[in-house]
Amino acid sequence: MLYDEIKKANIQAMKDKDVVARNFYSVVLNKIKLEEIRKREKGGDIEDADISNIFQKTIKELEEEKQNYSKVGNDKEVENIEYQIEIAKKYLPKMLSEDEIKEIITSLPDKSISIVMKYFKENYNGKCDMRMVQEVLKGMA
Repeated sequence: MLYDEIKKANIQAMKDKDVVARNFYSVVLNKIKLEEIRKREKGGDIEDADISNIFQKTIKELEEEKQNYSKVGNDKEVENIEYQIEIAKKYLPKMLSEDEIKEIITSLPDKSISIVMKYFKENYNGKCDMRMVQEVLKGMA
């Protein structure tokens, strides 16, 4: 499971005394634990797709943070954030391309926004950017 890989990578970062990676893994592991608790309250278990979603959100947050540090000229922090983004991207599955999304949408009998979004959420959670799905769907209309 992806969760176990992250825990091992965290331990390795501690052994390597890689402070930036260690901090990154600590934040991600905390987010995973919170999601796990939230899922357990609803009677479910955390899955790799949930962890992928956490990584996607974390990358977006890091990108915003990187822009802010760039604006104030803190190059060292920008480098650290780029390193963290690089680490996070290793754990993301191959994302569906625009063409693949278009192909899947065309194969669906009902192409209404709510049905298509629900279908992708159920079947491709963590493997596609939902915003891209919405844009492709709008482009097809």
